[in-house]
Amino acid sequence: MILLTPAEITQLRSRLADYPHALEALQEIEDCDGDVEDAAISLALKSGQEPDTNEQWLASFSKRYRHIACQTPFREDLTAGQISSLVNHLTQETDCPPLMAAPITIYIHHFGIDTFCNSLDHSRV
Repeated sequence: MILLTPAEITQLRSRLADYPHALEALQEIEDCDGDVEDAAISLALKSGQEPDTNEQWLASFSKRYRHIACQTPFREDLTAGQISSLVNHLTQETDCPPLMAAPITIYIHHFGIDTFCNSLDHSRV
């Protein structure tokens, strides 16, 4: 479970101020008492997705974008705590529902980019 504190949500709002869908997602996270995964289910439903289960749904959905997040520029940004570039890319350049870009990026960042990319890295060997 990924829980964001009110201070973390405020900090993310300032980092993602240029992304209205991300701000809407952060509001949903705040409404869910900081629980990113609970908020993701609600946001997915609003985006026309049909989550089949609450447990680990965000983790599974995020894997759809692993090949993007694990590219060097995004990986470096996430390692440095910069999430806006991936949020922007997912929103503008992929089929990712815009409301889901921030929760996916937050999930990847909290999970750890190296851990998230581990299976992809090993498949390239």
